[in-house]
Amino acid sequence: MKDQQLLERLTMNPKVMVGKPTIKGTRLTVEYILNLLAHGASVTEVLEEYPDLMQEDIQACLLFATKSLEDTAFMPLAGKG
Repeated sequence: MKDQQLLERLTMNPKVMVGKPTIKGTRLTVEYILNLLAHGASVTEVLEEYPDLMQEDIQACLLFATKSLEDTAFMPLAGKG
């Protein structure tokens, strides 16, 4: 699936979840899904917990995060590195 097709699975509406990006048709934010994955949940576990989601929804969240970081410059921590 192409990037644009994946990103179309997401939406932002100021009236839903304070405008945070969500998976279309849900109140699940990209941030929430990424947090689940970051804390050890597998894609399979997320899909089992939320049976209305599809694997492409998870991929869309990951792609959104990737695109969001593309132009971000990171500064080394003081005293490190």
